[in-house]
Amino acid sequence: MQEQIIHLHPAAPAKPAEGQPCNGCGVCCALETCPAARLRFLQAKGPCPALHWSAAEQRYRCGLLASPRAYFGWLPGFVEPLVQRLVARWIAAGQGCDCSADVHS
Repeated sequence: MQEQIIHLHPAAPAKPAEGQPCNGCGVCCALETCPAARLRFLQAKGPCPALHWSAAEQRYRCGLLASPRAYFGWLPGFVEPLVQRLVARWIAAGQGCDCSADVHS
């Protein structure tokens, strides 16, 4: 496996073990973009442009999920909940960590 250097916020939580609940560490999205982001940004390698640090929560958030209209300006407001459900499915939100990367400080 190729070694890759990513830069994350110093207060970001440590990456959970694969299969454990997501804690917003940001590692997966800093490494590569999900299917939804690949379509929106036309890139496969990270960091994902929609990866945002939430200072209030001290964790990373997916911008495509949290505020799709910020990335799809033409999106009517009434469609936003549908887009959020689709993005949640594409990124497997709530399914646990699926990132197998080994993280070293």
